[in-house]
Amino acid sequence: MPSIYSDVISQKLSINPSFKPIRHKLKVDKLQAIGFIREVTYPIWLANSVLDKKVSGAWRMCQDYTNLNKACLNDSFPIPGIDQLVDAKADHELLSFMDAYLSYNQIFMHPVDREHTAFITDRGLYCYNVMLFGLKNAGATYQSWSTKYSLNSSVLRWRSM
Repeated sequence: MPSIYSDVISQKLSINPSFKPIRHKLKVDKLQAIGFIREVTYPIWLANSVLDKKVSGAWRMCQDYTNLNKACLNDSFPIPGIDQLVDAKADHELLSFMDAYLSYNQIFMHPVDREHTAFITDRGLYCYNVMLFGLKNAGATYQSWSTKYSLNSSVLRWRSM
């Protein structure tokens, strides 16, 4: 399952307009090749890129979205009760699954907000096409999708075809 269609859910940033956009001054080839990022020309927000060493010893590229996250309003999507989830599955003939390995990267950023995720590298400016870990409310968006996906039978039938 390469991605979740944006007509099902997309990450929308609710940026408080009273905050001034911040522009901060790397493994981009792979992310660009698989469509996770694209080049941008005149972003309003711009974050720094940093490399972080994983426990496995591999390196990962991260962006500092501290200022963007401060500007975003809270989305407190509640975690559903287990009884709701079990009851919702009781009458389905088919079970579907989500590739949890890619998790957040299966949800696209809302098109209006993609350029707000701009970051700088030594090769240029890029932004994310997909939701990424570290954005404020990414967890709430992910929980919202997984709840709707598991509770909504029309979405379940649609993805199972």
